Amino acid sequence: MGDRFSCQGCKHDLQCCNSYEYCVSCCLNPSKTKKEDVLKLKVAKPVTAGTYTNVFDFCTGRCRHSSASVVHENAYASDFHHCFSVQQNSSGSTEAISVAKLLGINVVVGRPGESCSLVCKVRGQSCVPSRLSVLNKCEILQKYMRCKSGCFRSLGPDQPAEVVVEAPTSLNPGACLYMQMDEQLTCDGSHQHTRRLCPCA
Repeated sequence: MGDRFSCQGCKHDLQCCNSYEYCVSCCLNPSKTKKEDVLKLKVAKPVTAGTYTNVFDFCTGRCRHSSASVVHENAYASDFHHCFSVQQNSSGSTEAISVAKLLGINVVVGRPGESCSLVCKVRGQSCVPSRLSVLNKCEILQKYMRCKSGCFRSLGPDQPAEVVVEAPTSLNPGACLYMQMDEQLTCDGSHQHTRRLCPCA
């Protein structure tokens, strides 16, 4: 019998493990998962969804594969695809969650006018549409691009992206743009004056 709350095969910074059993075990550790946080969480996205009744339910449910750990519908993004992090609201740290979702993803800055489909294809990979929303944030854009004119909410099929410095003044050269509607993100969009940030795998 191993340790009661064994975290063998888990990456603590990501709160992800390479086996379901250890994910549940590690998640049950009171120092990792706070009961009061879990009981407030909804089981699923809809407003009508109930909340978890105990930490065990939360851990067994959360450690099952989430769509966030899958690339190309059925291939896992990494070995650590059993994750139990309590997803924070905007007030908490979303960075660790973003890092976890980008495991196995090659984040590439394209050339002006290139779509992400093309950017990834050139590297012998495919664009992963489900990860565009992870990159569609100022803090992520600023990690990979200069964004020297700031970071702004916008609407365009070429986003998330950075406007090239040579662009007309009206387009705000040097600015990073993120899409205000995640559901409209696409791998195929491009614009002659922007460089896209792309998730390839």
